[in-house]
Amino acid sequence: MSPKSEIREGMRIDWDVPVTMEDGLVLRADVYRPVAEGKYPVILTYGPYGKWLAFQDGYPDQWRIMSTEHPDVTAGSTNKFQNWEVVDPEKWVPDGYVCVRVDSRGCGRSPGYLDTWSLREAKDLYFCVEWAAKQPWSTGKIGLNGISYYAMNQWQVAALQPPHLTAMCAWEGAADFYRDLAYHGGILCTFAANWYDMQVKTVQHGVGKRGYRSSLVADWVAGPETLTAEELGANRCDFGEEIFANPLDNCDYWQSRMPDWSKVKVPFLSAANWGGQGLHPRGNFEAFVRAASKEKWLEVHGIEHWTEFYTDYGVALQKRFFGHYLKGEETGWQKQPRVQLQVRHIGTFVERMEGEWPLARTAWTKYYLNPADCTLAAKPPAKAQAVTYGGLGDGVTFLTPPLERETEITGPIAAKLFVSSETEDADLFLVVRAFAPDLKEVVFPGALDPHTPIAQGWLRASHRKLDKKLTQPYRPYHTHDKKQPLKPGEVYELDVEVWPTSIVVPAGYRIALTVRGRDYVYPGGGARLASMKNEFTGVGPFLHDDPRDRPPRIFGGKVTLHAGGQRGAYVLIPVVPKK
Repeated sequence: MSPKSEIREGMRIDWDVPVTMEDGLVLRADVYRPVAEGKYPVILTYGPYGKWLAFQDGYPDQWRIMSTEHPDVTAGSTNKFQNWEVVDPEKWVPDGYVCVRVDSRGCGRSPGYLDTWSLREAKDLYFCVEWAAKQPWSTGKIGLNGISYYAMNQWQVAALQPPHLTAMCAWEGAADFYRDLAYHGGILCTFAANWYDMQVKTVQHGVGKRGYRSSLVADWVAGPETLTAEELGANRCDFGEEIFANPLDNCDYWQSRMPDWSKVKVPFLSAANWGGQGLHPRGNFEAFVRAASKEKWLEVHGIEHWTEFYTDYGVALQKRFFGHYLKGEETGWQKQPRVQLQVRHIGTFVERMEGEWPLARTAWTKYYLNPADCTLAAKPPAKAQAVTYGGLGDGVTFLTPPLERETEITGPIAAKLFVSSETEDADLFLVVRAFAPDLKEVVFPGALDPHTPIAQGWLRASHRKLDKKLTQPYRPYHTHDKKQPLKPGEVYELDVEVWPTSIVVPAGYRIALTVRGRDYVYPGGGARLASMKNEFTGVGPFLHDDPRDRPPRIFGGKVTLHAGGQRGAYVLIPVVPKK
């Protein structure tokens, strides 16, 4: 058995501390705290990845990339207690924080039924916050801080308003599980099912001796018991099949997971990644815009999904925020501009402070589609035109002329299209792209995929219904509460949301919009992470290729884009003038 409490690397570490939920289930937490007796503010996380699984052991590819390319991540720490997507206690405990890691219900060392991002999990996190506030080593000021899963459930628990939740930093965390994760524009994304198989089932409580042995303590990451395959299956949801069984948003399955933004009032820092297309940027922007919190900040960066959180840049930002709210220190946070952007250039980022999102000085610029010559122009064609492509094919690309001057595009993007189909439906995959003067595409390292376009958006034509209260000209908001089949040959007006982005495009380059019938593919791409199922070819793991969701009989017919005359089809680009 593991030691209950010990002093290592200048920290008092309490292993597998019991945390009892209101229904009697006992979760397990590790507590890293200063050796000196006293009361300290708490940084807490609750999630499924196994608190005893060292980052290096569970995610060796990501660790190798991060530690090699960003040596500041590993500097000043033995890195023995690094854990996937949560803080390194060796960089926080010496500053007078307690770090608490809780294995979520049914994962790692915590027994129970595994039900991903459920209301039950959100309630568990509520009780973990309140438990931490009552401990003798706690000041009662609790902060939540983590990446991805450990960010996404922050929005959920914030809406439940635990009394001692004082501040939170949600780093690259989706918020709307239907729109951000499972159904992009109403099109099923297979990522969640594959992620569940690769990263959650592997550390389900009860995997025990068939799983990882911890390098932190001499015991099993997902133990102590070892259950049969049948027992494991009975103790978990079938996440991928549950997603497939709930294709519309107007059901309890999705609504129970959706935060009520009017009740999210805690101070927060929302950190997004420009390259996180398919999962992580959208929720961070939506939270910043829609949450009721009076004290809220937005930060947006690039590079890999897991890296910037751990760099000196990320840690310093987090400590300024939490130092202000949890410790009452003069960190200068009270003067922090509400928006901090790492504006993307080709090959680099340039930091800039702003006061709001979207940026108030944005020149919303319409580029009109011209099907006759596949161009994007400042004015719509005078006469009606059309272009047709295969509904499951590579589609059509529309290009601007070479830009006369350097142009910054920063913000959300939207497109208005006029579409007809040979069948009762059509899936539209929109890709905003940049091309060099020689017409070679310029791609960027994304959060996961090394060859990522500027921006992407999706829409299933039968999901075209808009929420009139939430829709903005630059961000259509679809209800996804009913299917409206198409009449073959009839033209329909579709508004498509394209997720926010940032890029400064040099003079002489071109901007393009591609409308496709399948996922974007970067020619000659190819990369892989051991924790993901598929090879990356431009969209990382965020594929839309489940044949059950896209039968050729319905989605394989010819699709026609109409423009000109009475139909002004365009893409709305957020051009940002210099200050």
